[in-house]
Amino acid sequence: MARRAGADTYPARLRKSAHRARIALRKSGVDYFRGDGSDWIALAGLLLTIPAITCATLFNAVWCSPAALVLPIVAGGLLLRPASLLGLYATAATALIVESLALGPYGDGPARVTPGIVLVVAACGFFGLVLAQFRARVGVPWRRGGTMLFDLRERIRVQSALPRLPQGWHREMALRPAGGQSFSGDFVVAARTNGGRTLEAVLTDVSGKGMDAGSRALLLSGAFGGLLGSLPPHGFLPAANGYLLRQDWDEGFATSIHLVLDLESGDYELLSAGHPPALQLHSGSGQWEEMAAEGPLLGVYDGAQFDAVKGSLAPGDVLMLFTDGLVEASDRDLAEGIDRLTGEADRYVATGFEGAAWHLIEACAKDVNDDRALLLLSRRS
Repeated sequence: MARRAGADTYPARLRKSAHRARIALRKSGVDYFRGDGSDWIALAGLLLTIPAITCATLFNAVWCSPAALVLPIVAGGLLLRPASLLGLYATAATALIVESLALGPYGDGPARVTPGIVLVVAACGFFGLVLAQFRARVGVPWRRGGTMLFDLRERIRVQSALPRLPQGWHREMALRPAGGQSFSGDFVVAARTNGGRTLEAVLTDVSGKGMDAGSRALLLSGAFGGLLGSLPPHGFLPAANGYLLRQDWDEGFATSIHLVLDLESGDYELLSAGHPPALQLHSGSGQWEEMAAEGPLLGVYDGAQFDAVKGSLAPGDVLMLFTDGLVEASDRDLAEGIDRLTGEADRYVATGFEGAAWHLIEACAKDVNDDRALLLLSRRS
């Protein structure tokens, strides 16, 4: 009874009320940042700026032009929902009318409300309303939209990171999206399996390019990363093919090449799904060899078979996997592109191919309007 009486005292109730208010305020702030909460705080602040701007314009129209009303309108287009935005626009229109009546006809002198100012304010309001309606339809507020795109891009980069290899091996991966964009339809997933003895790497080229293929590449990179290492090597491409078929995309095919490399012996297998051949440099002869495996595109038909080609990397050998954007273009075919790539790669034999992946893309396909990716593995002498 004494404990209950102590809990019902006025200071205790006051502390509970303050705690609930603090929790509610913090939750409201988090929801507003995420775009889930009400925008009344932003609306109230912008509504207060309109009379302040109006008073400053009436006091000194030379230094505070009537066109300054576009500032809360632009901010409202970024912060507010469409319904709240209409209220802000009505207030701004009223302020513009008041300024026009108070300052007099625009023919009487400078710093008046001219038709051009009205058109500028109206145009800013129109574009702000279009942006607000688009955000409301997509469901991504401006405060989180840029962060979400940045997070998606970083996820693709993290998933494309190559694992560390034991001493005696060197690996590089370079990716350049079409048109200088941040999103690409090319991606790599890689993992060390079999107790770390085996390196499995999959280079995939999703149909399309740039941001059009970026969303599909993000989905596939996550799915392929989950399949890699969870299935026997010869079961990966059939499982990936089935996954694409289940998506039922209008433009849902992809090419892929799967490398299974024994890091102790240097023996490897390549399985391809309609992908350009890999290139191996034999250090003994100094010649490049095309390693072409047979297999259809992913996502075309069920029950596809993928035949492996086997090889071995001796000390000093190099293996390159790449997408077609690196070797194909409108003015050259695949064979010509491969010859150009191997010719440029010969320049890095003496340096051990340190930093060669990015420079090879720059040299062979700098201005190609397609996604380009290159995975390079070398065994130290």
